[in-house]
Amino acid sequence: MVQLSIILAVLSKVPLASKVALLHMLRMSEASKYQTLRVELSVAVIRSFLAATPAPSMTTLQSFFAIDIPVKGKIWISKYSVPVPAESDVAGAVARAIDGLSTPEIAKMDRSRMPEPVPVAAEWTGYRANAKDDSDPPALPEKELYAEMMKEVKTPVTVLYFHGGAYCIMEPSNYRPLNQKLAKLTGGRCYSVSYRLAPQNPFPAALMDALSSYLGLLYPAPDAFHEPVRPEHIVLCGDSAGAHLSMALVQTLLELKRQGAQVLWQGQQRDVPLPAGMAMNSPWADITVSSPSCKSNAAFDYLPTLEQQVDVEAGRPACAAWPANPPRTTMYAEDRLVMHPLVSPLLAPAGSWAGAPPAYICTGWELVADEDKLTATRLHEDGVPVVFEEYEAMPHIFAVVFPDIDVTRRCMDGWAGFINRVVEAPAAVRSSFVTIKAKTLAEVDLDPDTLAPYDLDYFRERVKVRLQMGWVRDSGLGLVKA
Repeated sequence: MVQLSIILAVLSKVPLASKVALLHMLRMSEASKYQTLRVELSVAVIRSFLAATPAPSMTTLQSFFAIDIPVKGKIWISKYSVPVPAESDVAGAVARAIDGLSTPEIAKMDRSRMPEPVPVAAEWTGYRANAKDDSDPPALPEKELYAEMMKEVKTPVTVLYFHGGAYCIMEPSNYRPLNQKLAKLTGGRCYSVSYRLAPQNPFPAALMDALSSYLGLLYPAPDAFHEPVRPEHIVLCGDSAGAHLSMALVQTLLELKRQGAQVLWQGQQRDVPLPAGMAMNSPWADITVSSPSCKSNAAFDYLPTLEQQVDVEAGRPACAAWPANPPRTTMYAEDRLVMHPLVSPLLAPAGSWAGAPPAYICTGWELVADEDKLTATRLHEDGVPVVFEEYEAMPHIFAVVFPDIDVTRRCMDGWAGFINRVVEAPAAVRSSFVTIKAKTLAEVDLDPDTLAPYDLDYFRERVKVRLQMGWVRDSGLGLVKA
């Protein structure tokens, strides 16, 4: 029955696909100047599914992606969970960071509403060079699978990966192909985290899980498979919401450092040093999606526009997970915290990125492009080495959605190359800002001083208005009531 529903849903898109294909072949669509027919068709069809009403309930949507895909082929997977140490204070550390970054207009965290720490599951991922595409994994305990994986690890790189999915969907199993590719290209290993999802677990649950995972690498439990990982060998990576979580974790570490604070972990007060770098694909830096590119780049992206999001949410059936009680506007965080720098890293105060590790940011001509450009600019202004790559006419997280196209191969080489440099040759990391042309892959230098089309004050005012009005439509002239 489910398969029949999927077939019927796909068939319903035939008229749309035919129209898009015709306009593309006649070069009458804006995207046809840059995108291949396959990419433009896929973007249009995916967009139509994401913007369809009535939308599924959140529990239905989550269950669709919560599948443990069988492990097969040239990949090592070893599952492990960071336990909750008997004596630890991850919640207190995150609360201190939240309070330290609060302002008079941003509420501090109500300590009584802090979630409890939980064991955090993850997958160690490595490249299995000698396997065939249809090979099954050896029938070994998880610890022995890890040991076999480590025999093929060639570099000290450890990628701490946070998956995308708007903080509401996806699991590490959905990201195995991407992590396998990163492991292959870097010669290292990936640690892909299954953090708690919203709306059932709003901010700061995912951030607490990210910090626990990082501490678990630095200071492993007695039952851990791995030896302590040196911070200069760890690179925080993620796409979309996972890239957001990477930035939030770095801001947390920076704020704890500014406070001179240690974190109680496994009965000891621990220093929490910064990682080697953060490497982010299409980072979601403004949780309210208030930037002008959320409208102006609609032709190139499959993500629903603000207007479409309004309609989708209005038609989403209620379930046990959503709407929340008490109600809130976003699934990820309470309204009073939406402008907090750990919820919307784009709004981090001036100077707060100083001392952060080098950053890689890639983006396309997508809805979040403006916030990605401003994030790169703000990091650069605070003295952080930034490698920024804009991919002409590409949609959100295109490297995940289209893994086998030439543009993705270029992106993966840039992404993995940055990871290797910050671990193996950190002194050689230099800032660069380029656009990669869609058809030729030629690189054109960008000026970081003119990269962002708007400044932080402009964004901050848009977010304030958005919050005052709840879910809104953007008329193109300003924010108006939905």
